[in-house]
Amino acid sequence: MKALIQRVKNASVTVKGEVVGEINHGLLALVGVEKSDSETDADKLLHKLLNYRVFSDADDKMNHNLQQAEGGLLLVSQFTLVADTRKGLRPSFSSAAPPADGERLFEYLVSRAYAAWPQVATGRFGADMQVALVNDGPVTFLLES
Repeated sequence: MKALIQRVKNASVTVKGEVVGEINHGLLALVGVEKSDSETDADKLLHKLLNYRVFSDADDKMNHNLQQAEGGLLLVSQFTLVADTRKGLRPSFSSAAPPADGERLFEYLVSRAYAAWPQVATGRFGADMQVALVNDGPVTFLLES
């Protein structure tokens, strides 16, 4: 699994004009699921999402994690994140998990996140989503399980 994380001042996901998920300061995580991914990968990724130190401490060093910063976590499925872009001018999605498997693992990740942290929001798997954010920094990292 991969997650492109962005430290945000706020972020939201809208589907058909309805806000379905939003957070104030925290992390926006765009999540891609690959064919070879499992629940173990989702657990590893969640551990990184909750514990990766990307928030500033009193000395303005990135020493605090999401929990220490008391931030929100907005999880958004994004299969294009696992595209192979090494050749040509059109992405290949051959490494992406089939939709049913991707949805199962994404929902597993979401359920584990809800159990581990109270400030979790999501988009809708497979929906046409509009994601709005105010990037804080900007601070952006690609995490892999």
